[in-house]
Amino acid sequence: MRTTHERMGDVRWTQHVVCHPDDIPVFRDWVGRMAQRGTPVGVDTETTGLNVFHPAHRLRLIQFGTPDEAWLLPIERGDVFAHAARHALRTLPKLVIHNASYDTLVIDRHLGIPVEELWPRIRDTRIYAHLYDPRREYEGGTGHALKNLAAHYVDPHATDGQRELAAVFREHGLTRENGWAQLPLDTPAFLTYAGADVVLVTRLLPHLLRACEDAAIPATLAEYEHRIARIGTIIRRKGMRLDLDYTRSLVGELEEEAAHYAAVARRYGVTSVHATAQVAAALQAMGETLTETTATGQLAVGKEVLLPMADLDTQWRRVGAREPNPLADAVLRAKRAQKWAASYGHAMLQLVDPSGRIHPDINTLGARTGRWSVSNPPLQQLPSSDWRVRRCVVAEPGHLIAASDLAQVELRVLVALAGAERLIEAINQGQDLHSYTTRLVFNIPESEPVPKDKRSLCKTISLGKAYAGGARTLARQTGLPLRQVQAAVTKYDRALPEIARFSRYLTRMAQQQGMTVRTPSGRLLRLDRDKTYTAIAYLCQSTARDVLGQALVDLDADGLLPYVIGVVHDEILVEAPRHEAQDVINAVGEKMRMPFFGVQIESDPEIYGTSWGDGYGCPDDRKYTA
Repeated sequence: MRTTHERMGDVRWTQHVVCHPDDIPVFRDWVGRMAQRGTPVGVDTETTGLNVFHPAHRLRLIQFGTPDEAWLLPIERGDVFAHAARHALRTLPKLVIHNASYDTLVIDRHLGIPVEELWPRIRDTRIYAHLYDPRREYEGGTGHALKNLAAHYVDPHATDGQRELAAVFREHGLTRENGWAQLPLDTPAFLTYAGADVVLVTRLLPHLLRACEDAAIPATLAEYEHRIARIGTIIRRKGMRLDLDYTRSLVGELEEEAAHYAAVARRYGVTSVHATAQVAAALQAMGETLTETTATGQLAVGKEVLLPMADLDTQWRRVGAREPNPLADAVLRAKRAQKWAASYGHAMLQLVDPSGRIHPDINTLGARTGRWSVSNPPLQQLPSSDWRVRRCVVAEPGHLIAASDLAQVELRVLVALAGAERLIEAINQGQDLHSYTTRLVFNIPESEPVPKDKRSLCKTISLGKAYAGGARTLARQTGLPLRQVQAAVTKYDRALPEIARFSRYLTRMAQQQGMTVRTPSGRLLRLDRDKTYTAIAYLCQSTARDVLGQALVDLDADGLLPYVIGVVHDEILVEAPRHEAQDVINAVGEKMRMPFFGVQIESDPEIYGTSWGDGYGCPDDRKYTA
């Protein structure tokens, strides 16, 4: 046993490194005492990288600790240490982990203790930190990294260990990318850094619990978020099966597409589609007017500027508002193809595990509103109008992929919370929400059909209300003149005064309550001081997320979670044996249907086929056959 007295700022602790199998009984005695007392014990792991599912991923060290003591077990030095860690994890009744989704996956893979077994005994400090202040550092919050939180709540020097370890990496000729795997396990700075994590997390927990209590965060919300995090972890562990041959061919197809459109751009004098100044100058030479600028003062030619010029909406569908600008179209398509080849094609091929599945990172509290984020690859960024990347994800032989999507959930939430009685009645009668709204706004009688262009405009305005989009944003999305959109918004507000009135009420309440908004679940949303208009968007998005979360909790309780392979926006994606698929997706859809403040939330369960892309228009000649 190597026992040292460690210090990080004013934080002091005793550290025990279990060096030899003969040291294990002393560790087990300590575990027994902590278990008998019911003491919350911090747990952390040190691994060779963040991709738990990579064949070369290893668990090097596991740490256990209290506010004054840390115990380190070198797992990579033999199974006897792994056995001791398993005993501790199964014996201790209260575990404290920061970002438990990662560590429980590590423990599941390398120590054989399932995610399902550990989560009921875990308190995740990252969850409490997000509930108290969901803002990241650049948004004005404390952020959600352990060391930053500890520096804020425990000791201002808590981040010092990171700098010291980075210096040690450099001394050994290593980087942050390879240092975790190659640094000798007995390096003092490495051990101090590892021990500090469990000491800090157990010191941090009471501060966060007190902060949440002071902010009136319901304990039931914290329990709910822990359950949601467990669900997200299990979904990530299952992963999605990849069609490797198709994915490789898609990469080539996208690279050819990027080269083609880059060549089109060169015809207009743009040697690189990423050269902002070149693109701007060429567009101006073609008669386009550019008014928006970047933070550096350059004329902006980002996607939000180019899509209207190319006569495309945000889903890359033709709007029909103008003649498409060929350069804007080429720049958009070249950049998208380059990004998709790298961020999806190459990324998926690099991330695929030995069984042929990818396991996208899932953060169940990924946004300020609490909405999930999915990364590596970023599946939430795919437009619904393109099937090609989704086609990479396929079912096991004899299985089908199906999905159920919450229908217009943000709008239904908005209508319910605003108390818009006519819309509530129309929704509950099964009327098409956007067509009904269009009739109200433009005074179209029931005897006449609803024009598609007016319905599309009203749909965009409705979504804009739920996402705090102003007239300029809506004009950009629709490609229509600003004055026409402003006139339509005015008519919309007159026809549906409850929505505008509710937005003003929320803004006023947010200002009175320190720039915060409270959701029906009790979640506290913190607004930027100069963006009170986002109150309604945050409320709708966060509440819609909680509706989806409740559906996941309910389907988990009914034993349906093993079928789920992904959650993307409001869509729950499942994989089931062919003969069960219809029953499974119908059951999932039923769990997604629920009443919400007088409004019926609906879902759209649907069998897709042998690939995810089948639900998004994949042509017959490109469908997957096992």
